Amino acid sequence: MIALVPTIFQGGVTVAQPPPPSALDSFFSATKPLFPIPALVVLLPALYFFFRKTWRELDEDAQKHRGEMLARGEYDKRPFLALVMCAIVLTMQEYYGGRAYFDEAIAPKLAEFDQHHHHALQFFKYNELWGFGFWVFARVTGYVLIPFPVYKALFRRDSLLDLGLRTKGFFEHAWIYALFLAIVVPAMLVVSAQPDFGNYYPFYKLSSRSWFDFLAWEAMYFVQFFALEMFFRGFWLGVLRKSFGSGAIFAMAVPYCMIHYGKPYLEASGAVVAGIALGSLSMKTKSIYQGFLVHITVAGMMDWLALSHRNQLPHAFWPPDETIRLPKDAPPIAPLVSEHGLKIALVAFALVMIGIVLFTRRRDLRVALVRARS
Repeated sequence: MIALVPTIFQGGVTVAQPPPPSALDSFFSATKPLFPIPALVVLLPALYFFFRKTWRELDEDAQKHRGEMLARGEYDKRPFLALVMCAIVLTMQEYYGGRAYFDEAIAPKLAEFDQHHHHALQFFKYNELWGFGFWVFARVTGYVLIPFPVYKALFRRDSLLDLGLRTKGFFEHAWIYALFLAIVVPAMLVVSAQPDFGNYYPFYKLSSRSWFDFLAWEAMYFVQFFALEMFFRGFWLGVLRKSFGSGAIFAMAVPYCMIHYGKPYLEASGAVVAGIALGSLSMKTKSIYQGFLVHITVAGMMDWLALSHRNQLPHAFWPPDETIRLPKDAPPIAPLVSEHGLKIALVAFALVMIGIVLFTRRRDLRVALVRARS
């Protein structure tokens, strides 16, 4: 049987129309806004049971701190400073820290400089990468270089290390990092197959041009994530924990979810859970480093999977000269790593993470089993 493809005439040319969506596709499209609800019903109670002890300790410490300050007739100015500063930083990032401002105010000056200095910046070849470089610079400035020094100048007795920057106990809590990845990686394999994810990532669309493009982008991407973790899980929580207790985590999760607007809907919805989970992890470990590792691992894998799904993984280290063009009938170059092999590697990675969790927590498991038997 020959499938009939609907056609229409445009300018005297017959254009094939895509077939109408199936009933199943229409159902998923109509109910997509509701997808996060059952996930939240499952995940939020799981977060409560996993972090309830940490939340309780935070509330007890905050109650004690507020009681002592009230008894002395003092007022904690930290929430006033932190929340106003965070609002200003996020607003400036939205209006002056993105690609639109770069194209309007920065790019013309860089292009002019490049033309008069023998293309020293190679601006026209790496225009998009320069734009993301500005984006990372704006994030580092707004998330780190402004709030941390200002806070230290106003509260000189407070240590910046208490804003999530201490490394003590890192290896003691490494099993939590492994546990998070063991949960996230399988879900990521499913989500990465969705068209909106595959088309959205990586942000830098020329990542497939060369390994230099890909690695330069990932390096900047990771720096941006470190600044983000310092701001949301370090500065925000470190400043508010004594006054807000566990409420600081949930207050932080709101703007953290909002900065994901514009990304795929399911990712923006998942940022609610990610914000609470990473915030609770930071409070439990008193550092941002485990959350940072989770963030960059997932982000790097998402970029890799998106390129792999589109068969666009790089094949050369340096980008080709702009004058070089492959013939239209040239056969495609096989990627270095097949998508099937990559999925197997990620599943194996998740199993290794589960093994690390079980190995590092074997003593606690034995105690739990003994208590259960008794």
